[in-house]
Amino acid sequence: MKFNEEDFGKPIDERLSTTLRRNTTKNDYANVAGRTNISFSTIRDVIYRTNSLTKGNSKAIQALIKIAFDNSLAKQLQAEGDKKYLNRLL
Repeated sequence: MKFNEEDFGKPIDERLSTTLRRNTTKNDYANVAGRTNISFSTIRDVIYRTNSLTKGNSKAIQALIKIAFDNSLAKQLQAEGDKKYLNRLL
């Protein structure tokens, strides 16, 4: 995902915030902070919409979007396997 100029200087979209919170962990924030040199607290504050998105911190949010996508796929595959297993038990 690429952010546009109009995305900067304000909180991220509520749906993006909810989706990132649901599909990433504090460990993901910490790992991204280490890779991007954006502080953990800045990443957390942007995700929780208490800080605005900037050109500088957007690279961390973009990295978390990728992680959230991967995590959501993993959860989906796990849920499908769980459903098949549980269905056999019924």
